[in-house]
Amino acid sequence: MKTSRRVVSLVFVVLLGAAVYGLLRTGKPPSAPNAGNKATSVAPAQAPIVDQTPLLTAQRLAQMPTSAEEKPFAEGALQLADREMDLAFAAAVRDAEAHPPVLTAEAKEIAARLDKAETALGADAAQVTQLSAAVEKAVGAKKDSLENQLEVAKAQQELDQDEVDDAKQDLIRAGGDPAGRIQKLVDEHEAASHSADSFHVAVTNTIEQHGLVHLFEEWSVLHKKQLTLWQAKQEAESAAAYFAERHKALETQIDAKKKSRSSAGAEQSATGGSPATLSGEQLAALVKSKKRSAADQKALSSFDQRIDDQKQLADNYGKWIEVVAAEQRALVHRGLIGLTFILGILLLGLFFDSWLERLLGKTRLDRRQIETLRTVTRVGLQVAGVLFILLVVFGPPGQLGTFLGLAGAGLTVALKDFIVAFIGWLVLMGKNGIRLGDWVEINGVSGEVVELNMFHTVLLETGNWTDTGHPTGRRVTFTNSFAIEGHYFNFSTSGQWLWDELQVVIPTGLDPYPVIDAIQKIVAEATAASSRQAEQEWQRAARTREMSSLTAAPAINVKPIIGGVEISVRYITRANERYQLRARLYQAAVDLLGGKNVALPAASAAAAVPSSD
Repeated sequence: MKTSRRVVSLVFVVLLGAAVYGLLRTGKPPSAPNAGNKATSVAPAQAPIVDQTPLLTAQRLAQMPTSAEEKPFAEGALQLADREMDLAFAAAVRDAEAHPPVLTAEAKEIAARLDKAETALGADAAQVTQLSAAVEKAVGAKKDSLENQLEVAKAQQELDQDEVDDAKQDLIRAGGDPAGRIQKLVDEHEAASHSADSFHVAVTNTIEQHGLVHLFEEWSVLHKKQLTLWQAKQEAESAAAYFAERHKALETQIDAKKKSRSSAGAEQSATGGSPATLSGEQLAALVKSKKRSAADQKALSSFDQRIDDQKQLADNYGKWIEVVAAEQRALVHRGLIGLTFILGILLLGLFFDSWLERLLGKTRLDRRQIETLRTVTRVGLQVAGVLFILLVVFGPPGQLGTFLGLAGAGLTVALKDFIVAFIGWLVLMGKNGIRLGDWVEINGVSGEVVELNMFHTVLLETGNWTDTGHPTGRRVTFTNSFAIEGHYFNFSTSGQWLWDELQVVIPTGLDPYPVIDAIQKIVAEATAASSRQAEQEWQRAARTREMSSLTAAPAINVKPIIGGVEISVRYITRANERYQLRARLYQAAVDLLGGKNVALPAASAAAAVPSSD
């Protein structure tokens, strides 16, 4: 196994261990989280007459997707927030009654206009009543005159009524109408109560979806809800602290008033006074003081109830947060299971890739066949691994048939060239295909195959077969669609055999026959082993019955020319050795013509050793 593969495997193992640790941690019951900030005793921000934020927050949370485990807490939050709203409205009404607003100059002017309009309206009503009675008693022309006066009086009454209504609205806006303010509070409370009573918590029936993407979406929704719950919990705690401070201040104020009344009572007893002997003003002041004390006691009791409600609301939100955290933990647990599967798939892919590489290395197959099997198995493992990982990430499609049909149609149109190239690669991997190291000709370009992948074939260009076999240094890339749409020539068996030709001219005056016999003998001896091996490989490549016409023996051709006799000898050689063999044969021919003793050129080691194919 290579070092890089070992490093990658080690990284995957470490990540797998981290995922397993996360699975163990997320499998435990969740613990209640601690609030990031403690509740402060800051009063809520200035809002309308009555702050309905707790109820609106509870309704907003209940409108989010709610599970069966969350429903009791959502209903409890709505109930507590509704009760808190009732107490807030009651406190606002008491405050409006006990502390009437101080009239501003504008409010005083509007109040004077209201008094004037109401006086005029009263006079109009009396006049209408008087005229109505007179009309009933009158007859003739007098009755008609009285009816006309009655219509005018009614019209004037309507105008004065409009003036009274307008003045009342202006006075309410200016803050100078306690009764109108209280009525506005009552109307607002009735509307809020109707909204709270008509609101019901519905359990969201979610369909369990597989895939890391869907799990992340569900986790994001729960995370948003949890942040809202934390904010609501902190607001409830802040409100409880604020009401506690108000309760303490009011209690201190009541104690001070009690001490003051005790001192005043002691002085009155010392002077012999009693309620019966008090004057009317003193008695009215005493009654007013008693009513104020009773109102303070009611306010004190209201603060106690509101503090208790806010604490219960904060506790309810805290328990709700624990339920949401448990649901998030379950989603994280499922996500870690998916991540574990992905890491397991990657590790299994690396294991099988290494195992298949060692297994193919032990076989007695040809190098090109081993390389072909190695490529096919590696690509198969990669494709299978990607498909399994995609299933883990996105989950199985809901409508598998429709999905596959649409995906297949779209991919066929968009990836036509790649699909044809991939099918061409399958053809090239077949028994009549090409392999790495083959010498081929594709679309008029000749060269040696140096790269063969699923979509492209790369040649190292070597030029025309009969001109030169040396590489030009250029890499030529073809899409594998040529195997489907075009054609190619594969000049390769396992030995890559090639016919070459030796031409020698025997000058006039020299006996050609001994030279011809000697050259034929030299070529036959130099290519004997190559000829036998080439014939065997051609027979196997034909894959048919025994073909006697296939021969690799050297062939000699003698042709008279001007100035002598030309001898052409065709012989078989390996493509990558023909230049070395041709040079040795020409050297032997020159020595023969020069009258030297010629040693037969030895066949190359590669030609003499039989192929393992």
